[in-house]
Amino acid sequence: MKVQLFQFKIEAAQFELNKEKIKDLFESKLDAQTEVVVLPEMWNNGYALEALDELADENLQESKAFIAQLAQMHNVTIVAGSVANKVDGHIYNTSFTVNSDGEILNQYDKIHLVPMLDEPKFLTGGTKMPQTFQLKEDVHASQIVCYDLRFPELNRSVAQHAAITFYVAQWPLARIDHWIKLLQARAIENNMYVVGCNACGEALGTTYGGNSCIINPNGDIVKSLDTNEGHIVETLNLSEVERQRQQIPVLDNLRNDLY
Repeated sequence: MKVQLFQFKIEAAQFELNKEKIKDLFESKLDAQTEVVVLPEMWNNGYALEALDELADENLQESKAFIAQLAQMHNVTIVAGSVANKVDGHIYNTSFTVNSDGEILNQYDKIHLVPMLDEPKFLTGGTKMPQTFQLKEDVHASQIVCYDLRFPELNRSVAQHAAITFYVAQWPLARIDHWIKLLQARAIENNMYVVGCNACGEALGTTYGGNSCIINPNGDIVKSLDTNEGHIVETLNLSEVERQRQQIPVLDNLRNDLY
């Protein structure tokens, strides 16, 4: 399965500008054989937290329509990063995936809010665990947002039923070594592919660290970017997941009676 991820600078509080940037990436950079495209976290308005009450998308309406149109136009599935999503007066950091027919395959709200960024003042954390969803026949995946990467229980909860986890983020350059090591850890401990899509560039005083990457079930970085805008195209050999799980049957050896 061929996956392509886009790493780019997200403009704070500039939904229309960010949409134009994404449209341009699809029109100019999309590989003809790509099946799944991945975008970074909070691509609609970035981390303009104090303005989200005004800027957040109501019930994902604009974001879903935009992504669904792109998915249908380019005949791809889109792991649509995440967006600020306003529901009943609460703002969530919502990640979702749309298939090539424009249908929602999965939706999940970031659970853990970053105290260092005062996220709990502006956002509401999700109350449901990540779920697996079917990307195509016999291929199941999950998606997890940024700070939730630091909580391995989330990935373990879906690992037995998924071959890939997509992590989307606006992870700061100051802690980019954590991003890389944690992604590798999630791949190793669950014997699965991990696809990490991060933002880059500076916005509102924070520099985002890029280093988007694809990691195989052995924890090897197959392909990665630096701190600049760019994209990765890679074919995932999903038979590696089954082979790794047979060689090191961690998931089969779980002691659910003890922990």
